[in-house]
Amino acid sequence: MNLREILTKLSKGKLSIEDAERLIKLLAIQDVANFTRLDVGRELRRGIPELVLAEGKTDEQLSEIIHVLIKKAHRAIVTRLQKERYERLVPRLPESCEHQYNELARILVVRSVDYPKPSIGGKVGILTAGTHDIPVAEEVKVVAEEMGCMVKSYYDVGTAGIHRLFEPLKELLEWDVDVIVIVAGREGALPTVVGSLVDVPIVAVPTSSGYGYGGKGKTALMAMLQSCSLGIGVVNIDGGVPAGILSALIANRAAKFRT
Repeated sequence: MNLREILTKLSKGKLSIEDAERLIKLLAIQDVANFTRLDVGRELRRGIPELVLAEGKTDEQLSEIIHVLIKKAHRAIVTRLQKERYERLVPRLPESCEHQYNELARILVVRSVDYPKPSIGGKVGILTAGTHDIPVAEEVKVVAEEMGCMVKSYYDVGTAGIHRLFEPLKELLEWDVDVIVIVAGREGALPTVVGSLVDVPIVAVPTSSGYGYGGKGKTALMAMLQSCSLGIGVVNIDGGVPAGILSALIANRAAKFRT
C-alpha cells in the first residue's frame, strides 16, 4: 500500500487515524542506488532525524544521499565530515538550498529554503571539562538544536579548576534546564561532581583525551560507568551524536508536558 492509498482509505473512513499513522511510519524506507537505505521516516516515528555518517562513503555517494534526503525530507545532516570533503561537496549540493557547516563538530546541515527548523522547546545544557572536549560538545549542540532544542553550553569548566564550574551550573539551574550533557576525558570526574549537585538527568560523554595506561578515553568511560552519583547515563567514547539525540529526546519530552 502506498501513501496515496493510505490517505484515500483514511479519507473514506476505511482506516483509523492510528492505523494510517502506523502504516505511514512503516513506509518510510528509501533505497539509494543500491548502496544505502535511508530511513526518511525516522523523524516521524521517533523524533530523530536521519543522520548520514560521512566516513566510509565516497563524495559521489554522499552527494546522491543528500539530494535524496532533500527531496524526501527537506533536510540532510552529514556527520564526521572533514573540512576538505565539505569543500568538495559544496558545488554538488542541491540548488535552492541553504547549508551550514560546523567545522569543530564536523557536521554539515543542508535544508530546503522553505524548511521550517523545528522548535520544540526542550532545554539542553552542555558542559565540557577541557578545550579538548569542545569538538564532541559541538556535535551534541548541533544535533540537539536540529531536534528543536534550545542549548546553552559552557566550555573548560572541569575539576582541575572546580571554581569554574559553579557559575555555569547556577545559570543552567536558573534556566530550568531539562538535561545536562557533560563531556570529559582523562579521569572523567566531572559528571560525578555535577551529579552530586543537581536533580536533573545527566548524559555523560567520555572523550579520547589522556595518554598512557587507560588513555584514549578508556579511563573516562570506566569512571563514568562506575560513578557513585546516580542518575547518569553514559554513551560511548566521543559519542557526541548519540548524546545529542538522547539529551534532545529527554528535553523535548519534558517540554511536551511543560506546555
